[in-house]
Amino acid sequence: MRRRERFQRWLFHLARDEQVPIVLTQRRIFIVPTSGGLLFAVVLAVMLIGAINYNLSLGHALTFLLAGLGLVAMVHTFHNLFGMRLTPGRAEPTFAGDLARFPLAVENPRQQPRRALEFSFKDQPVVTADLSPQGRATIAVPFVTHQRGRLDPGRVTLTTRYPLGLFRAWSYPYPPFSCVVYPKPLRTPLPAASPGAHADHRQGDSGQEDFAGLRPRQISDPTRHIAWKAVARRSDEQALLVKQFAGGAMDELWLDWWLTPGERGDEDRLSILAGWIMAADEQQACYGLRLPGQEIAPAQGDAHRASCLQALALYGEVEARDAR
Repeated sequence: MRRRERFQRWLFHLARDEQVPIVLTQRRIFIVPTSGGLLFAVVLAVMLIGAINYNLSLGHALTFLLAGLGLVAMVHTFHNLFGMRLTPGRAEPTFAGDLARFPLAVENPRQQPRRALEFSFKDQPVVTADLSPQGRATIAVPFVTHQRGRLDPGRVTLTTRYPLGLFRAWSYPYPPFSCVVYPKPLRTPLPAASPGAHADHRQGDSGQEDFAGLRPRQISDPTRHIAWKAVARRSDEQALLVKQFAGGAMDELWLDWWLTPGERGDEDRLSILAGWIMAADEQQACYGLRLPGQEIAPAQGDAHRASCLQALALYGEVEARDAR
């Protein structure tokens, strides 16, 4: 079994490609006849037998002409992949049940175009693309997600049957792809908010009434509060400035694991928390997240929402890794 695994690893290059760009060399491309190609070969054999049996010179000429056409098609099918360069990009997080899209930059260094290229992961939807001479394109290879966590989609299958469909050439690049899959949000009513623990001291940071000045931007501040005119007047490369407002402090909304129904499973409770996070973000609330063994302080903004959702997506991953 180990010899077989080593042979497969050597033949199909199963190890992850850490060095980019990935160049499709001769060793990494495989080619076999399609069902149409096998039928084409059978027809040629019948034609050759008939030409020999009846001593038909034109029959011999037609048979060898078609055989040469098939060999030329095989070479063109192989060269439709040979020499391509693949550079993986960063996949954006998504929710369980949605499509994760893994960007793959494909470069054609040759003067000839590449036609009918098919990209897919194993048992996943196929996307087709063409490349112009010395062209470059970014292909979003889809993957249907089913559960939360860190997703490794595996190898990409790059296939072509161009130009005649008589042969199928393919390659198995293994780019270093990774994607965080959030729990699927389950919409339920938000828990009640409570006054901020430091409301008296936080006035001017979170209120939404009277303008009170400027301060350096923090990562949790929403982009709509950035004072772009003040930033444009500054010639130095310092931190961005955000507007402060006085006249009230925003209540803190804690999204607590223990506020979810205890009779539900862990995945359902995480989905409820994900729904709360999305609802709180839509209402522009100042919210925090409490999980067993983890707490994220109340804040706002896209970065804070992504941080909370990622905590839900990776919940239990550290414990499972330590248990192994």
